[in-house]
Amino acid sequence: MEFIDNLNKEEYEEFVSKSKYNHFMQSYDFGQIRKEKGFIPHYVGLKNNGNLVCTALLLEKKLPFSYCYLYSPRGYVIDFNNKELVKEFTSYLKDYAKKLKAIFIKIDPGIKLHDIDQNGNIIGDFDNHELVTFLESINYKHLGYNLGFEHEQPRFTFRINLDKSFEEIYQNMHPTTRKILNKGNQYNLNLYIGDETDIDDFYITMKETSKREGIIQAPVKYYLNFYKTFNKDGLSDLYLVKANIEQVTSIFVNRINNIKDKIESYNNDNKYKNKDKVQNKITEAQNQLNKLGKELEEIKKIEEKEVVLSSIITVKYGDKIWTVHGGNNSCLMNLNANYLLYYTIMKDAYDNGYKVMDCFGTCGIANPDKDNPIYGIHSFKKRLGGEYTEFIGEFDYVIKPFMYFLFTKLIPIYRKIMKKKARKEEN
Repeated sequence: MEFIDNLNKEEYEEFVSKSKYNHFMQSYDFGQIRKEKGFIPHYVGLKNNGNLVCTALLLEKKLPFSYCYLYSPRGYVIDFNNKELVKEFTSYLKDYAKKLKAIFIKIDPGIKLHDIDQNGNIIGDFDNHELVTFLESINYKHLGYNLGFEHEQPRFTFRINLDKSFEEIYQNMHPTTRKILNKGNQYNLNLYIGDETDIDDFYITMKETSKREGIIQAPVKYYLNFYKTFNKDGLSDLYLVKANIEQVTSIFVNRINNIKDKIESYNNDNKYKNKDKVQNKITEAQNQLNKLGKELEEIKKIEEKEVVLSSIITVKYGDKIWTVHGGNNSCLMNLNANYLLYYTIMKDAYDNGYKVMDCFGTCGIANPDKDNPIYGIHSFKKRLGGEYTEFIGEFDYVIKPFMYFLFTKLIPIYRKIMKKKARKEEN
């Protein structure tokens, strides 16, 4: 076996993009994007008789006193069932890490732990705990089965299998989701694929989501670079939904007038001999009228002619598509723009032959309380009908035990300080 530490883009991508173990976070482009976050990408691999058998994107993060750590996001691109290959690759990586004065190597493979239903119950016979045990046996430190977002990447996600008829995909959605989608685009929302000139509009939804969900966002220039880097290789799209306020107002006014006419017809139509029955219909219509009236008042407060309601940057890699970065405006959420957006992305992915749509992260609490900040995001993704997926978790391969001890004690404190600072700057 020959260890290669400087694979070029063409050779690296030829192997990674076609591997069944691929992930966009192991792509060449993702390594370039992470430069903006202060990481140095290393594209390494093992060759057998001149052919690549495994690779890894290693992101080097500099630390004080010339130390660093290496992170292979959703890596490595390797058959983890081939234990001898994993051992050999790890040995080469250990030597490589020592040359860089790395304290440890972090990995969080996109490998399923076991099958679970949408309520988090283990189903079937598939079980990957043995892989966790194996990695621990060769000195990878497992960081536990966390349920939240404490680690570098979420340990849970929802994945929609697109390798079936679209009718079956649609029927797998929650009845509430289908009910919303069956109404179509009833508010004449403008849904389109944008370009880099739309990043500012995209960022509006990100900031709104950040305020509402308590999620810290990156600066707008990071998302612009993310989109442009993947998009130039045909691997990313920017989807947006906008509302024309004048049109939406007109639609609400018409609906209100129609309900008023309906109430009047109930009162005047002699065919309703059952007074209780007609009164129930009047009450139901009046409730609808009151609700629409309140919503119309909120719409009239909007000064802009057009408002961006929802947006998402997708990444298409291998046979999968990820809805990576996205958000929703806090106004006009009752128009359900996010449902139309995800449906469109799903249909586009299906029509273009992608096999999996990954909704890119959720919590491990299958049924969070309504006061949980993740409740809205989790419930929405769950209703799309994807497979609730649990990964094996995060591992650290420790190179320098004492420095690792100091790092794991001090960095959490530093991150808490930075999070508080970020929240103050947002406010």
